[in-house]
Amino acid sequence: MSIVYTCRHCGNEVGKIDQPIVDSATLGIDKLSAEEQKEMIQFKQNGDVQIKTICENCEAALGQNPHYHELDFFIQ
Repeated sequence: MSIVYTCRHCGNEVGKIDQPIVDSATLGIDKLSAEEQKEMIQFKQNGDVQIKTICENCEAALGQNPHYHELDFFIQ
């Protein structure tokens, strides 16, 4: 089982943790509301856990273009 961090905007893999057991408190998942967990965490068929995050490039693009926050997707 892996925990894969993927950018919610561009889809690039940001990071990956390959450990058999990882505590949700260590990852900070316990700090998310139930709704945030539902939006950000997906359990894949192969046993991996995908966590949606934001990469540095997309974060910079949002910082330079604040109106992008209004869009569901700003990268096509």
